[in-house]
Amino acid sequence: MSTTTIDRTVDLMVRSGALMRGHFKLTSGLHSDEYCQCAKVLEHPEMAEELGRLLADLYRDEQVDVVVSPAIGGIVIGHEVARSLGVRSLFAERSETGMAFRRGFRIEPSEKVLIIEDVVTTGGSVRAVAEAVTAAGGETVGFGFIMDRSRQPLNLPAQTKALVEGRQMEVYEPDSCPLCEAGVPIEKPGSRPESG
Repeated sequence: MSTTTIDRTVDLMVRSGALMRGHFKLTSGLHSDEYCQCAKVLEHPEMAEELGRLLADLYRDEQVDVVVSPAIGGIVIGHEVARSLGVRSLFAERSETGMAFRRGFRIEPSEKVLIIEDVVTTGGSVRAVAEAVTAAGGETVGFGFIMDRSRQPLNLPAQTKALVEGRQMEVYEPDSCPLCEAGVPIEKPGSRPESG
């Protein structure tokens, strides 16, 4: 990844307020002092289009028939990547058993699928999307992210590329979070509701 692309991506995210500082509970359950709310950058169509083009450029030399994203966070960026590549854009939704295609979405047997998500931390959502793609008869050829926050290998079933990788955001287990210990109020800005 070129430094120019990384710098441009971070600049767009900072300017839009997508990169925030504080005490956050991530979708993964981990805590962090920084949060990336990509919806804040993707609400600006011109920024979404640019990020989509930058992500599409990472896979422009691959054969891609369809872009698939997990709902809801990946839908806008997935659509922009698909538009840049000139292919269809689908999304998978949570079901009782993982992720599923609804709304009449279909993947044809042997279609080459690029899975796009805004931010990845543990890879759980995109892994579930890949399982849905396989169950539908498609072949996942890659995963693309605006930001890869993973600290452990994702071990996904195809290559992964991100506009920003290895950004050192601190993440903590809830029972050893120094922000909790310091009494800093926690926010959960993600799109998934609390369970329980």
